[in-house]
Amino acid sequence: MPTPILTASCHLCSHHCGVNRSITLGQCRIPEGLYIAHIGTHHGEEPVLANAAGVCNIFFSHCNLQCRFCQNFQISDNSTPLLGAARSLEWATTHVIESLNVGCQSVGLVSPTPYIPWCRMLIDSLHQLGYHPTIIYNTSAYDTPEALESLAGYVDIYLPDYKYGSYDLAHMLSGVRNYPDAALEAISTMIGQVGNELIFNSEGRATRGVIVRHLVLPGELENTRAALINLRMEFGADIYMSLLSQYSPTERMANCRELGRALTAEEYQQAVEFFYSLGFHQGWLQQLDSVGHYIPDFTQENPFLPG
Repeated sequence: MPTPILTASCHLCSHHCGVNRSITLGQCRIPEGLYIAHIGTHHGEEPVLANAAGVCNIFFSHCNLQCRFCQNFQISDNSTPLLGAARSLEWATTHVIESLNVGCQSVGLVSPTPYIPWCRMLIDSLHQLGYHPTIIYNTSAYDTPEALESLAGYVDIYLPDYKYGSYDLAHMLSGVRNYPDAALEAISTMIGQVGNELIFNSEGRATRGVIVRHLVLPGELENTRAALINLRMEFGADIYMSLLSQYSPTERMANCRELGRALTAEEYQQAVEFFYSLGFHQGWLQQLDSVGHYIPDFTQENPFLPG
C-alpha cells in the first residue's frame, strides 16, 4: 500500500499536528495504515440511510476527537492500544463486499478522519470491482476543509456531529475549545460539496446530501441551544437535522457532574421545543427508550448484540 502524501505532514483534522505519521504519532496516535476495529452490518442509523439490510459500517480504531462520554470508548480512546491489527486494502475490500453481497447498499465510514487517504483507496477498490454503494462519512466534524475537499467525488452523504455550541464545554469534554467554529467550517465545506438538500432514490433511501446530528447532553441544555442557534444562523432552517436523545453514561462518566445520568424526558422535550422554535423542520427526533441501546462491546464478534 503506497504512503499517502496527506499524512506526510498531517493536517487531516483541526489539531493540525503536522507530523509525518510514518515517523511520529500525532494526536490520534495512529501510524500510517488501516486499523479497523469492526466491519459489519449496522441498523442504528437514521432510517433513510439504509434499506432493510442495514448499513455496512466500518469502525476505525482511535479518533481525532477525544470525547469523554464516547459510547465507542473501547476503540476510540487514544490512550489505549489500537484495537485491531493493521489491515490490508484487500482485506478491508473483501469484508465490505461480503456485506454488499447480502443486500447492504450503503457503506458507513465511522470516525474516518485520520484514515481519509485509505478511505479513498478503499472506495476506488470497490469501484474497480464494480461496486458503487452510497458512501456515508460519519464524523465528529473536527475535519479540516482541505481534508474534506480531498473527498470530493468519493463521499455521497456526510453525517457530521455538531456536538457543542459552548466553547467551555467543548474544552472540558473534548479538549478542543475551537470546536464550535472548526466544526461549522467543516460542515460548510460538506454542504458546498454535496448540497444542502437530501436526495432520495425511488425506495426512499437517501443517496446524497448532509444530515447534521446533535446529541442533547443531560444538564447542558444551554449547549444545545447555542449549537442549534449556530447551525440556524450559519445554514438556515432547511438543513436536515437529527436531534439525538441516546446519551448513555459509561462508567467513565460516573463522577462527572450531570453526565453520570441519562437525559430526562423534560430535558429532551425542551430541546425539541427550541429546535422547532428556530424553524427547523426537516430531520429526525429520537425516542428516549434508545438510551443504552447504542453502547457496543467491541470485544465481541458482533459488538451490537445485547449482552
